[in-house]
Amino acid sequence: MAQGQGRLNSSTKRPKGNLSDGNRKLDAFSKRQTLAQHRKSLPIASVDKRLVEEVQKHDTLIIVGETGSGKTTQLPQFLYNAGFCGDGKLIGITQPRRVAAVTVAKRVAEECGVNLGEKVGYSIRFEDMTSSSTRIKYMTDGLLLREALLDPHLSRYSVIIVDEAHERTVHTDVLLGLLKSVQDARSKSLNNLQNTKNKKSNNDIQLKENGAQGLNFLKQYQGRTPLKLIIMSASLDARIFSEYFGGARAVHIQGRQFPVDIFYTLHVENDYLDASLATIFQIHLEEGPGDILVFLTGQEEIESVERLVKERLKQLPENSKKLVAVSIFSSLPSEQQMRVFAPAPHGFRKVILATNIAETSVTISGIKYVIDPGLVKARYYDPNKGLESLVVVPISKAQALQRSGRAGREGPGKCFRLYQEDQFGKFEDSTKPEIKRCNLSNIILQLKALGVDDISGFDFIEKPTRSAIVKSLEQLFLLGALTDDCKLSNPVGRQMACLPLDPIYSKALILASEFNCLEEMLITVAMLSVESIFYTPRDKKEESRTTKKSFASPEGDHLTLVNVYRASNEFLEKRSGLSKEKREKAFRKWCKENFIDSRSLRHARDIHSQIRRNVEQLGLRVASCGDDVLQFCRCLAASFFLNAALKQPEGSYRALANGEIVSIHPSSVFFKNKPECLIFNELVETNRKYIRNTTRIDYLWLTELAPQFYAVQN
Repeated sequence: MAQGQGRLNSSTKRPKGNLSDGNRKLDAFSKRQTLAQHRKSLPIASVDKRLVEEVQKHDTLIIVGETGSGKTTQLPQFLYNAGFCGDGKLIGITQPRRVAAVTVAKRVAEECGVNLGEKVGYSIRFEDMTSSSTRIKYMTDGLLLREALLDPHLSRYSVIIVDEAHERTVHTDVLLGLLKSVQDARSKSLNNLQNTKNKKSNNDIQLKENGAQGLNFLKQYQGRTPLKLIIMSASLDARIFSEYFGGARAVHIQGRQFPVDIFYTLHVENDYLDASLATIFQIHLEEGPGDILVFLTGQEEIESVERLVKERLKQLPENSKKLVAVSIFSSLPSEQQMRVFAPAPHGFRKVILATNIAETSVTISGIKYVIDPGLVKARYYDPNKGLESLVVVPISKAQALQRSGRAGREGPGKCFRLYQEDQFGKFEDSTKPEIKRCNLSNIILQLKALGVDDISGFDFIEKPTRSAIVKSLEQLFLLGALTDDCKLSNPVGRQMACLPLDPIYSKALILASEFNCLEEMLITVAMLSVESIFYTPRDKKEESRTTKKSFASPEGDHLTLVNVYRASNEFLEKRSGLSKEKREKAFRKWCKENFIDSRSLRHARDIHSQIRRNVEQLGLRVASCGDDVLQFCRCLAASFFLNAALKQPEGSYRALANGEIVSIHPSSVFFKNKPECLIFNELVETNRKYIRNTTRIDYLWLTELAPQFYAVQN
């Protein structure tokens, strides 16, 4: 197999003497040659000059190219080589997902033969790998929105490429509106400058009289150039983008697609995880060489299936064990994300367990088989109830086609759809834009910080419903972020806008400074920002529950998470003398023994470090409540008052904000011993509505701490 080339086997003798440097140079040269050949073979390589000419001619360009055409990695390099980074300007490329921004930046740095963070870098929430020498910058769309808070004209950029625009995330949609206005503002600036120059030549004396003022004006616009905007989409229908930008030119790049055989199930699969597992081993044992890509809905499912694959492999004969499972999802640490791109060991098959990030955001070579359960996890917001829920829903036809297409990038492939053929016909044609189904509070807060007072008048590519805008404005007002006339409040609203978090989390941190429990709240917000910290293996349910109880707080899940974090701190501090590698190995072992997801906990620790720096920059006082956990619980009630629920006679709960009947999630410490009143972090909808991450509160605290929402009742 080609995947085994370049590996040393047991019978290969290593060279002796001083040849190692020469070998390294030879390997580096060989790698550069391979990369150069790969770049030349990409579909986009044949139209490089044409694309550069199109960008030079048009300020806005839409590029439609299938995944794998090379548009994400190659176009920024074409533009850099064509001189678009003159005067120290940057080419910025936005991605909807952090994983894509990181992995693509690493690849492009490798192709350019530079260290990551030099000419090529990336910037995502809580992680910045750029420097003053960076000229090609990959980033999340949300991060560029935040950058606009400091630089409304985005004056550092000559070109901005909005990649994966077809995904229509809320940040992408808002970013398109913002970039449209930035283009307009920069064009007007240039016109004003030209008019000033004309006036100077016509009336030199007047400019001399107002010398200082004229000089300041010229300095203000010095180096200001039109913003080149490129929108890239893997969807063939680019009309909506073209029309939004006044009939902008669209260019199509042909991709490479080999035939893919589609297989459907004969019957409805009640347990798609079991069906996925069975199909993985059916392919592994019965089909020819080639890697397998499995689409799952989130980190919990992925890690569950990964464990099951490893367990099942132990039961197989030795010659059938040559299968290695790797994962990719958004919160996976960047060094672990890279494992999916590495070839499997010689003679092995790789099975990649992925979220919908693998539909279009990243291209993984070697895939010949795709397993598609036809589901995706999405956030849906009901503005009438003020309720946001995380729901597993059917994918769209467009997503199904993107998924099956993954199997045909390098040769003929097969796609196993774990649903019946008539079910495919019932799917929506395309995914509903996120802005039509999400809580807009966070994005409205950012728009307000950018100076957009009239949210309804903002030039959205597709307007959200009026009820969604009104409900989000109401929520921000209740959180104290807006004044009576809907302006950003000072200091609370401005402080909230500076924190890269959900508005409720931002308010919780600000309040925690007043309640003298910011240390605990920083840990809580960091732990809530990642997927589940605990996991429960199917064959060790009781053991895992017993272990979890050792961390449990009688006050609820939030303090339980604080206990886990502090226990991990204590464990690592005791091993501070070990090497980094040994310390990390011991940490993973401790996590496994305690049924804690080491990847989630490591990610939470990274987030904690970043948001601690954020709150210190805002001047908030970081203090601990110590043993006074009542203060911490009161602070949670004051922050999450919109997520309060009261116990009903039959044992369920009624969400006080909207009357919705909900149940406590089985993972909660309160699943069996239910308190009278509690606050929760989120609502998750599967076969029923569950509230997750709960803390016991006194019902009377709500009228005391959130009188703006709760009227005093008998």
